[in-house]
Amino acid sequence: MDNKLSKPFCIKTWASIIFLIIVCRGNTQDSTVQKPPVMDNWKEYLGVIAKDPGKKMVDLQAKIPAIVFDLRYSSANNFMNRQMYDPAPVTSFLRAPAADALAKAQTELAASGLGLKIFDAYRPWSVTARFWELVKDERYVANPARGSGHNRGIAVDLTIIRLDNDTELPMGTGFDNFSDTAHHGFGQLPLEVLNNRKLLRSTMEKYGFKALETEWWHYFLPDAGRFELLDLSFKQLQQKP
Repeated sequence: MDNKLSKPFCIKTWASIIFLIIVCRGNTQDSTVQKPPVMDNWKEYLGVIAKDPGKKMVDLQAKIPAIVFDLRYSSANNFMNRQMYDPAPVTSFLRAPAADALAKAQTELAASGLGLKIFDAYRPWSVTARFWELVKDERYVANPARGSGHNRGIAVDLTIIRLDNDTELPMGTGFDNFSDTAHHGFGQLPLEVLNNRKLLRSTMEKYGFKALETEWWHYFLPDAGRFELLDLSFKQLQQKP
């Protein structure tokens, strides 16, 4: 793909073309999903967090009241053009260490009149499997045979906003853009955009998150194997342990 994708129209057009190609390709492949060990039992989850409180899933809205949510998979406003979370949640969750780190990032940004907007955080494993049924390409969706950081509750998709009006800082592309313009290493962008991406990355990395090089919005905690893949519903997680 040409690295000189500077016009939003071109980016959107190419992303749409790529998506259609992937879907068509995916529909010709075997749809069998090899399911890895996944925790989907509420009582089992309660037993795990009783032994290790660091594995508890934390409600981000309760933890960080000032944080803003734009949960894209709760509506059709996403690259799949369909609601993937049913019923649609109004908040999301992360494991306790990730939620603590995110709260620190929000506090630091708030000192400058900025804050965080969450596009996605915890994602049940079954939703990742639904993604894979539609788009069998690991450049764009996680292979459910291995699961993802979202399924483990240690990955978050987000951007920076201005607290006074909730507007997003320019980042060069929107969320879930599949062109190389979304890569951290893409330098042919306005200085303001590069500085905004640098601010997001430096703030998140300061508190222990790692960046995914191909998606400026995606951050995760290392040592993912410590945390089980989960397929608990948002409704279950809203219960008090």
